Amino acid sequence: MTLGTVTQPPPGVLAAFGLTAPVRPLAGGRGRTFRAGDAVVKPVDGAEEAEWSARVFAGLSPTAGFRVPRPLRSRDGDYVVEGWTASEFLDGREGPAGKWGALIAAGRAFHRELRHLPRPALLDRRDDPWAVADRVAWGEAAPPRPTNADELLGRLGELAGPVTAPSQLIHGDLTGNVLFHPGRPPVVIDFSPYWRPVAYAEAVVVADGLLYHRAEPELIEAVLPGREGLHVLARALIFRLATTAVWAGRVPEDELTRFAGVTHLVEERGLRG
Repeated sequence: MTLGTVTQPPPGVLAAFGLTAPVRPLAGGRGRTFRAGDAVVKPVDGAEEAEWSARVFAGLSPTAGFRVPRPLRSRDGDYVVEGWTASEFLDGREGPAGKWGALIAAGRAFHRELRHLPRPALLDRRDDPWAVADRVAWGEAAPPRPTNADELLGRLGELAGPVTAPSQLIHGDLTGNVLFHPGRPPVVIDFSPYWRPVAYAEAVVVADGLLYHRAEPELIEAVLPGREGLHVLARALIFRLATTAVWAGRVPEDELTRFAGVTHLVEERGLRG
């Protein structure tokens, strides 16, 4: 069975993780995620990061604020087998609209549990579009050129003032990766690690909300108060916009319009301050 360009987990992978239940595709996960009984199986983009991320998740204990799926080890003790990982299936629904407060609270609880972890060297070796765009957002790399987003990236760059909050390990893509279930703590999935201030993770959520989920502009003040909040939000918008520019080389016009509207919101608030 093939979904897009991804074939379901090979029999050897399922056997290595001790999975015998029928395999079926799951919604989301870029069409690359499958369920086998009480387990979720998916391919990884990099074995080193996937092994490390699994160890991080395995070391976290559930709290009143969040849960994470328990990574499964293979019979040989590995978390990655032939480019695939497996973890326990935890039920829940994504969809942040109307749940912004709960999503931010889950992210903060999750990040409190990561504060003691050191910065992993593997972050320096990543060269995917998300890693490149993150460096652009923090002035550690030049913006991608040429691109039709240059003017907008320039405007955002002028808004991306200093951020004094300390950096730590964060999840840089929480918006669609927190699952909600009535009566149970939210589930944080699909770890996207970065070494940035926690406010940056929250700013990415705010940016996503304003860009794609019809969040009210008041979400900015609720989550990112003050001038530094605007600075970090500008960096989150650069991150999202530069990712598209790096990935595709050109940003669709409707995307530019969307980003221009949110950029204007940030500019307006900067003038007030």
